[in-house]
Amino acid sequence: MAFFFRFLSFLALVAAIAAGTIDAIASVAGSSVVLTSLQEEWRSISPATLPLVQAWVEHYIHPEAWQSGLAVIIRQPAFAVWLGLSLALWMIGYRRPRPRGLFV
Repeated sequence: MAFFFRFLSFLALVAAIAAGTIDAIASVAGSSVVLTSLQEEWRSISPATLPLVQAWVEHYIHPEAWQSGLAVIIRQPAFAVWLGLSLALWMIGYRRPRPRGLFV
């Protein structure tokens, strides 16, 4: 199970690097800082799924869960959200190294 979470962490890290690279290229091209939110990125990739996820969260969890929780998170820069998710998944899948030695 730890391998699964570490693999998901790796995929989130790759997404963070991709989002950061795209923002960096747009920043250099536009001569100003460009930070794409996760919401904008989501809408550019799959515009039909964002309202579906919103309706699902509001119906099955609670309407405030969307307004106070997820809506706030997806307005943040995409690379930061992906990095945070990658860190959280890595921490879930972390295993301490086995001790090596004669008296352990």
